[in-house]
Amino acid sequence: MRQLSHHQFSWVAGEPAARGTLTLQLVLYEGAWEEVLTVDADDADVLQDLLSSTPTVHYDVSRRTLMFGVTAAGT
Repeated sequence: MRQLSHHQFSWVAGEPAARGTLTLQLVLYEGAWEEVLTVDADDADVLQDLLSSTPTVHYDVSRRTLMFGVTAAGT
């Protein structure tokens, strides 16, 4: 599990008359690891809200899972 330090949404154009592709780049532990996820527009909207409103976000590399607002047990 690694802490997210930066993120960036990108859009890549598709072929003419085809949809583009949205991606979310995750930079973990100040660049020690990077991950690029392909997301749809609905997921991108939700993720952007969560990423902008949650101070600490972790990413489980092996399970490819983002975790928002992680707190210690018993708090």
